[in-house]
Amino acid sequence: MMELDHKKIVVTFLMHLGDVMLTTPFLHVLRQAAPHSEITYVVDEKLQDLISENPNLDHVVTVDKKGKDNSIGALRRIAKEIRQTYAPDIVINLHPNERTSFLTWSIGAPTVVGMSHFLFRPFMTQYTRLDRIHLHAADMYIDVLAQLGVSDLSNKGLELYTKPEWDQEADSFYQKHHVKDADGVIGFNVGSAVPQKRWPKERFAAVADHFNEHGYKTVFFGGSMDLEMVKAVRDAMKSAPIIATGQFGLGPLAAAIRRCNIFITNDSGPMHIAVSQHVPVLALYGPSNPALYGPYTKNCSILESMHTYEVGKSMKKIIREGHYKGLSVIPTEDVIQAANALLTPEDEL
Repeated sequence: MMELDHKKIVVTFLMHLGDVMLTTPFLHVLRQAAPHSEITYVVDEKLQDLISENPNLDHVVTVDKKGKDNSIGALRRIAKEIRQTYAPDIVINLHPNERTSFLTWSIGAPTVVGMSHFLFRPFMTQYTRLDRIHLHAADMYIDVLAQLGVSDLSNKGLELYTKPEWDQEADSFYQKHHVKDADGVIGFNVGSAVPQKRWPKERFAAVADHFNEHGYKTVFFGGSMDLEMVKAVRDAMKSAPIIATGQFGLGPLAAAIRRCNIFITNDSGPMHIAVSQHVPVLALYGPSNPALYGPYTKNCSILESMHTYEVGKSMKKIIREGHYKGLSVIPTEDVIQAANALLTPEDEL
């Protein structure tokens, strides 16, 4: 077993919103295994709200990977700053792309473990594979610690902690839109970076109208990149939803989603935020496999557009082959029925 306690540990991971959320159980397990260690997480600058309040971390280092830090020189500078400021004993890299592997190597820690691009593997102390075939993504990251000898893998699921300023911002938004404490709130996330992972706008509109007609407040979330998709859904609706799209940073977004009774969503980053806030999730899935990338919770319902998944075949390959029919195979009635099943008796109006 690798000794992790009483060490200075740096975790490097420069992936996307959902991916970062799926590493939070790993951070919990790491802190349990290393209660006296100093743990630093290196993350994409725009995602720092996801972990800035996480009690399992001591420091957060940000990288503007698509902006000012998008160069070899910038990565060298950041690596030098990490080395001089935190003097890590151990660096754990959780993603094998070139950028993160180069940064990890440049830090120059005595012990380097985790994943790596093949060019940098000869310089690692221990290469630990990510099991993308058998394990849910969150468990896949935890398994890195299991490969290092950690036996207690218990965790609290996805964790995103807010702070009072974010909570107040969310409260002010709901007050502005006349949402009272007694109101039932149905959250929606209609966007996804991949068009094939989006349920049709007319069906989202029909579901939102259904719940509006039954006395619920319907709130559309998502980032500024989702504004056109949300507008298309709103234009197809008979009732008037509340539009929170593009209104929040990630921290206040979590606080706002926490107010929802359920969250109806495509496979997307905000889905994982809803899970972290213990909101029941209705997830619409395809072509990615929810057993590997779905909501990391039992408090959910998953409707799928595929009956079987080929082991080892990527989502991109499935789409390229041209046989995938898309989420349109999921009927509106099934979504309404599944959403109603998630509502507790206390939620019913």
